[in-house]
Amino acid sequence: MKIAIDISQIVYGTGVSVYTEELVRNLLKLDSQNEYLFFAGTLRQRSYLKKFISTLSGRFSSKVVILPPTLADIIWNRLHILPIEKLIGNVDVFHSSDWTQPPCSSFKVTTVHDLAPLRFPKLTPARIYNAHKERLEWAKKEVDRVIVPSEATKSELIEYGFSPEKIRVIPEAPGSIYFRRVEEEVEKIKTKYRIRNKYILSVGVGQRKNTERLIKAFELARAGKDLKLVLIGRPQDKIGDDRNVFFLGHVPTSDKPALYSGAEALVYPSLYEGFGLPILEAFSCGTPVVTSNTSSMIEVAGDAAVLVDPYEVESIADGIKKAVGAKVGLSKAGLRQAGKFSWEKTAQETLNVYLEAKK
Repeated sequence: MKIAIDISQIVYGTGVSVYTEELVRNLLKLDSQNEYLFFAGTLRQRSYLKKFISTLSGRFSSKVVILPPTLADIIWNRLHILPIEKLIGNVDVFHSSDWTQPPCSSFKVTTVHDLAPLRFPKLTPARIYNAHKERLEWAKKEVDRVIVPSEATKSELIEYGFSPEKIRVIPEAPGSIYFRRVEEEVEKIKTKYRIRNKYILSVGVGQRKNTERLIKAFELARAGKDLKLVLIGRPQDKIGDDRNVFFLGHVPTSDKPALYSGAEALVYPSLYEGFGLPILEAFSCGTPVVTSNTSSMIEVAGDAAVLVDPYEVESIADGIKKAVGAKVGLSKAGLRQAGKFSWEKTAQETLNVYLEAKK
């Protein structure tokens, strides 16, 4: 079979980017029978995409075209014209991105990572909200298989009107970079980011990431302790640094293993996630995790994390205290839980979905 995958989203440095990169690399490692075509539409990121493609090896070809995301949204989500075959030729399977749903005559697969734009419309720019809503409507009508990372997201899609027979739950995984030993790098990374004390780490900033409640909970939990809160991301609204709270802004992936490893715990009290990859990344580094008892985070964490009510500051604070006090036991449990997930398994299960085109 000839399998085409839209990899346009790898340029954004998000969790969806990680998913796309890891899926592509691992598909090529395990599958030498089928031919792959990696498609991307972009305006300014052609060099980045071509550099990524140059690192791949296996049975594949690529097609990078000048197609800005905004124009792709108009053509494929709003007007729903220009079949993908006009750009890439005939294929047996087409796996679309999380941004656009072009018309095509092949076996259609897409991944829905979460329904955050629809669940939190007030926190989502109108352009992004409309793009995801229109794309999901076309996917509901036309796609043959929908891949989701969790049972929670599957349930949401069914409520949204998707046929349960078309949905396949395939969990994501932490990258191999998080399993390596990085103790010698921790002090270097703390020096780089000017972290001088023990610290709690959090990934993501904003209302959906529950930053304001997290900061209040941290202040309760740190009473009498020489402890800082370090957040990966940029402050929004009136949230800002104080002497115990530090925002690092964007952090390259290569720095994250040492940041996780040096932390007393990862605190991830998000209000909603389609999966929650930082939980597994922290587990892989042997770092205790505090996370929410809602949506997919329960599935990802299993019994290896401290689960809290993300809407209750006291619950988050108690969770932080518990995680810091039971660091060794939680670290071992987290490593066991992380071992249940792998990109090799994700790629194999995704390939199985592609092979359904033959049935």
